[in-house]
Amino acid sequence: MNPRLSYWTIAPEAVNRMMSINSYLAASAIEPSLRHLIGLRVSQINGCAYCVDLHTHEALRDGETLQRISCLVVWAETPLFTERERSALAWAETLTNITQTHAPDDVYEFVSRQFEGRELIDLTLMIASMNAWNRMAIGFRRQPDKRKE
Repeated sequence: MNPRLSYWTIAPEAVNRMMSINSYLAASAIEPSLRHLIGLRVSQINGCAYCVDLHTHEALRDGETLQRISCLVVWAETPLFTERERSALAWAETLTNITQTHAPDDVYEFVSRQFEGRELIDLTLMIASMNAWNRMAIGFRRQPDKRKE
């Protein structure tokens, strides 16, 4: 696939506004390890190569294990994730696939047992924001950066 537009250079104001949401979320009560898992899982569901690469790299850099990253696509089938992580991942999947799921009550009840009030709002904003980033990167065919590792 060939890149279409360099949205980050053509419309830096738009990207800066989206980045301000990221800054808000980085200061939230949602722990960094969970933010990485959510960003990565949403990007996997959406098929965003750029974001999968970016969030995998960041998660590993910040101490996430290769085993958990590798098993993230099957998180519901493994005991590697905490109940808090599982509820957040279930919420992320249901909101990312909203046209099929319509955010069912059982998933909401599951996530709301682990996240209350502002935390749940922040988690939901995190999922929505990641979906927006994915749509920018996929729509304009942003490619993963080549890394020397």
